[in-house]
Parts: sequence; C-alpha cells; structure tokens
Amino acid sequence: MNAIRQPVADVKRQRRSALFLSAIASSLALGAALWGCSTSSSDISGFPQVASVQSLEYYPQLVKGYQNSYPPRRVLVLASVDAREFPDPTASVHTPDQGNPAIGVVLDPDGSITQRLYSAPFLSMVQKAIEQSTEEAGMVALDSSESSYSGVRKKGEDYVLENRVVRCWVKKQRGHGDGRHEPIWRTTAEFAIDTTLYKPPFRVAYWQGHTSAQFSDPPLNHMLGVADDDAAIYDEPGQVMSVAVTRAVAGIFDRDDLRTLIAQDRMVRPR
Repeated sequence: MNAIRQPVADVKRQRRSALFLSAIASSLALGAALWGCSTSSSDISGFPQVASVQSLEYYPQLVKGYQNSYPPRRVLVLASVDAREFPDPTASVHTPDQGNPAIGVVLDPDGSITQRLYSAPFLSMVQKAIEQSTEEAGMVALDSSESSYSGVRKKGEDYVLENRVVRCWVKKQRGHGDGRHEPIWRTTAEFAIDTTLYKPPFRVAYWQGHTSAQFSDPPLNHMLGVADDDAAIYDEPGQVMSVAVTRAVAGIFDRDDLRTLIAQDRMVRPR
C-alpha cells in the first residue's frame, strides 16, 4: 500500500505546486497588464506633449486712447525682422522646431520644463499688426516686402518704418496647492519691438523708439508682487502672448513724442 500511495501523494503535491506557480504567473501577468494600462493612461493624461504650437495674433482696438490721433500721413511698414534676445533662463534652448520659432515653455511647480512652446512663423503677423495699428492711429499704412530702408521713396509714402522684434517669450507655470484649493496656472508673456522711422529720401533716422509689454494671466499686483485674482482669462499661452504683442505694437503710436513730431511736421511731397 505504501508503495502505491507514495507516488499518488507525489503526484498531488506536484499538481498543487503547478497550480500555485500558475496562479502566481497569472497574477504577475495581470499586474503587468494593469500597470501597462496605467502607464499608458498616465502618458496620455498626466504628461503634456513635448511641443505645442501656439497661435499668435493682434487684437484690434484692444489698446484705447490713440485712435485717430495722428494726421493722415502715409507710412510704409517694412517687413519685420527677428532680432530676439533670450535673457530668460528658461530660454537657453530656443531652436526652431520644423521651422516654427520657439516662443516659450510650460513649467511645473518646481520650475522644471515640462513642455516647449512654438508658433507658426510670426514676422508677417507682426508686420500686419503694425499696419493695422497705423490705421487705428489715423494714418495710411502701406506694406513692403523689404526689411531695410533704402533711402528711396517707393509708394509715395511720407515715412518708412523699420521694425525689429527683440523679445517674444511666454512662460506658463503651475503653482503649488495648499491642500484646500487646486493649484492655479499663471502665464506671463513679454514682447518687445524696436522701431525706426525714416523720412525719404533722408538716410538719417527721423525717430527711434522701443516699446515692450508684459502681461500676466491672472494679473499680478505689481506693488505687492502677488496675484490680484486667481481666475485666468485665457486658456492658451499663445493668447496671453497675443495680448503682449498687441500692447507692444500699439505702444509704437500710443506716445506723445511721436504724435507731436508727426503732427508738427510740415510735409513737402515731390511733384
């Protein structure tokens, strides 16, 4: 009997061992599958894409007070030039992506870059924005494909306006939560432009100016350095940058020195 029972017991033990090992393998496989699904979900919802292409635009009539305050002079607006400087530490890497210029970053609460922001080539948009702002000021805007003043009158213009974009950078950062409220996002954009006005056929600059604009969303109380409001107005960093673009471009003409200079200029047009 013992000679018969011993093999049967061995077989039972082997079967129990095989079932136990099979159960462990199944659990590991299920855990791996669940972990894989969780990782994929986290990749989709928890981490942003490496790059995001933003839209930049000019918001007509956003800046008030300078509309129709200039005499109806003809201004030839030259093509905008990208002469940007990148002093912000987050802009140390600003190479274009597939021809799209780098315009900013998205940061985590600790300041690490989680996403890089680009836009479609924006120089033609800036030129059109200056033309539109020229019209808002009460003058006549003429466009040009040239980017530098040649000293020759091309379209019967009274003035020629050269322009160079020297700043264009936006940062969107998520704050730390306090346990009671969700952490907020804050976006800060800076845009600056250098302009030179010529009076053909003279080669010496008639006027030069620098205009810049910084815009934060939600806005900051600059006296205290804290938020005025926790509610953001815009969803996309490109929209915040568009406000800065609009304010900087309008700032070219929203100034007393240039307005007075042009108003007092006695025009003598060639026959």
